[in-house]
Amino acid sequence: MSHVIAVANQKGGVGKTTTAINLAASLAAQGRSVLLLDLDPQGNATSGLGGAKLEGGSAYVALLGEGELSQKVRATDFTNLFIIPSELDLCGAEIELPRLEGHLQRLRRALGPIRATDEYEVVLIDCPPSLGALTLNAFVAADSVLVPLQCEYFALEGISMVNQLLDQVRSGGENPSLQLLGIVMTMFDGRTRLSQQVLDEVRTHFGDVIFQTSIPRTTRLAEAPSHGKPVRVYDPHGQGANSYDVLAQEVAHRLRLHIPAANNVMPAPVSKVAETAQEGA
Repeated sequence: MSHVIAVANQKGGVGKTTTAINLAASLAAQGRSVLLLDLDPQGNATSGLGGAKLEGGSAYVALLGEGELSQKVRATDFTNLFIIPSELDLCGAEIELPRLEGHLQRLRRALGPIRATDEYEVVLIDCPPSLGALTLNAFVAADSVLVPLQCEYFALEGISMVNQLLDQVRSGGENPSLQLLGIVMTMFDGRTRLSQQVLDEVRTHFGDVIFQTSIPRTTRLAEAPSHGKPVRVYDPHGQGANSYDVLAQEVAHRLRLHIPAANNVMPAPVSKVAETAQEGA
């Protein structure tokens, strides 16, 4: 069955959606079939892959038990990468879900048929920047949680809150096998002492839970979503693309995923867009 990863941090602006998009693209470039579920009503993961936020196109109806989630899957312009887009209506789910019976299990049930087909090796859920009903549903539906953490002094406060939620989901019996896949440090600036100090402090507290790969703060990485492309297509030879490709390798190793016969890790492109860019370079 697919391995479901919730990408979560209740603090906004930490690179959560950037990580969801680019990790999905890099895993897809390895030859894996990847589904990205945009569960954030802001829909940044949807637009970041060049998709449209269409009314009725999100997981909203399926969460209410009124439709099949598999019908919401859309292909992207990038090989092996599929998406369930977001829409503004998902905001209503934060209010409506707690009123429903078994409200914490809604996404788990909706994802069941998709996982059973074994069509996608990895399902990534881009969670809202909050710890509300949608994020709780993602935690109950997931096998593991990946936490992007910005290199700043408030980083430890953010991970402590996510850890508390993980413990509650496990101890409450909603998802006792839920694991913390790892913490990835984002917006790392090697020119500053602050980034290194925060990285060292987080590693002191969490040790091997921290991924060896840190995601740099780069202009091209920040620009890519506005062009509707993952950074490995927008800037295929840059630091950001390389970092997410290495992170994808670490994630695959931790999940003990098989090694694809044809591994397309950088510099091979995800789509024809990057092929054209390389030919013209």
